Amino acid sequence: MVAGWAVVLSALVYLCMLFAVAHWGDLSGKRLMQGRGRATIYALALAVYCTSWTFFGSVGLASRSGLDFLTIYIGPILVIGCGYALVGRVVRIAKAQNITSIADFVAARYGKSERVAALVSLIAVVGTVPYIALQLKAVAASLGVFLSAANDTTLTRSVPILGDLALIVALVLAGFAVAFGTRHADAT
Repeated sequence: MVAGWAVVLSALVYLCMLFAVAHWGDLSGKRLMQGRGRATIYALALAVYCTSWTFFGSVGLASRSGLDFLTIYIGPILVIGCGYALVGRVVRIAKAQNITSIADFVAARYGKSERVAALVSLIAVVGTVPYIALQLKAVAASLGVFLSAANDTTLTRSVPILGDLALIVALVLAGFAVAFGTRHADAT
């Protein structure tokens, strides 16, 4: 059995490593986006996408309907693998018009209309809420499994300080996004 404190310590060490990697990437970001680094970043982005859907979506879907689960992966694989010209064109347009979000991109097509940008932002937020909820559920469920397997009832009872393990995970991820995701608005 793993002690409860070891689970919490491992999670904290992992978070510290994520912050260290993000800080390193933030400092050497220009170098990473050239040459082979760009392909590695695309591969890692695809891996993150596939991992989240595998945790809750693909395994259950495959058990119920066979190979239908492959449709979740075929689109992103085709876009990243074969749609390089399309992605390159979108990036060129974004750089030329100093576009940093999908709302700006669509609004630029309609004369940089603020109403169109607001509508696209609203649709994007509503569309990503289930995906974010899926990610939070996966992380909280994983931590919950480790903590319940630790057989440390005092630790398991005291972890939800703010009411829910998923809320703690959401706050940590929000801090991560604020620290590294929104510091530099860059069209690249």
